[in-house]
Amino acid sequence: MDAPTSAPMLSNAELLQESWQAYRSRFIQADGRVIDREAEDRSISEAQAYAMLRAVFADDPEAFALTLAWGENNLQRKGADGRRSDRLWAWTWGKNAQGRWGVIDANFASDGDLDAITALILASRRWNRPDYLELAKRKLQDLWTLSTVTAASPSGEVRYFLPGPKAAFQPRSTLIYLNPSYLAPYAFRLFAQVDPNHDWLSLVDSSYQILDRSASLSSQGLPSNWVALDLTTGRFAPLPASKPLRTIYGFDAYRVWWRVALDAAWFDEPRAEAYLQEHLPPLVDLWRSQQAIPAQLDLQGAPLVNYESTAHYAMLYSALQLTDPATAEQIRLQKIIPTYQNGFWDNDSAYYTQNLCWFGLFPPNQVNNWLQP
Repeated sequence: MDAPTSAPMLSNAELLQESWQAYRSRFIQADGRVIDREAEDRSISEAQAYAMLRAVFADDPEAFALTLAWGENNLQRKGADGRRSDRLWAWTWGKNAQGRWGVIDANFASDGDLDAITALILASRRWNRPDYLELAKRKLQDLWTLSTVTAASPSGEVRYFLPGPKAAFQPRSTLIYLNPSYLAPYAFRLFAQVDPNHDWLSLVDSSYQILDRSASLSSQGLPSNWVALDLTTGRFAPLPASKPLRTIYGFDAYRVWWRVALDAAWFDEPRAEAYLQEHLPPLVDLWRSQQAIPAQLDLQGAPLVNYESTAHYAMLYSALQLTDPATAEQIRLQKIIPTYQNGFWDNDSAYYTQNLCWFGLFPPNQVNNWLQP
């Protein structure tokens, strides 16, 4: 392979291919384990799922098979009897206090499972692998049972998508904690195509409801990393200050733009474009006035840090391509391209940045052929 070059010399397709190969070499072991090099070389379900999704987009069936197999073999959740309890993945694997490698936290993070299932469905269609589709269907049964809850509302029963186990994210029967960046309407549409036994499309509706109503916590209309929902009143609130999960605009919330933009690009959802049109302008205004957007903002739009985030800009780029292409291109040229060198954005340890930048730059229409059965 030719020596890597700087981004200005590459087309977007060449950059995506080069960065994927660099990511495979740096972050994915020969056995398929994806390593988070900024967190004590742990592995998380999100990392395995991102690699699978990127492998489908990059047409790399070998990397897909390896990362899937490692997750299936090492992230199993087991009951007290030692048997596998479900088909979801434990979210953290690494070195424990005794120095042994294995599952550290057996709770699941539903975004990892959601992205893995999405990747399985798309892979089954792209590479004609019915076994991948069957595995996706089995996983969907457990995701529905373990990661969704219902509540009564004036308009009828509403089902919500939790970030993980009910025991962790439903502290009492009338209260749930939600992560807006886990809400992926496009994925719920794909799930509905292959699993008619569950009403996945109801999660499309509740996702937009959550995104719209929870943004009212911010005077700027920004999405939050985490929010609390009172199921009795339907009101959203910040999480208690005692919780480590913060109700701010930060590294989790960036992904809202990308997930909503995919629903607009893949399924022409008018609510997606309306959401982007309504909630992106404060960040666009900040960009136009300062040519910079801080990496974290409070709910009033005030900066919480004095640095920027390339991952943030990439997620904004994916959405602004739909609503404000001129600003999107400014951000790409000024903030995304200049940070890329030799296959990596920022540095070769920034796992999260590599993934969000790659997804942000990937043209969503390239997977249109696999969006329908």
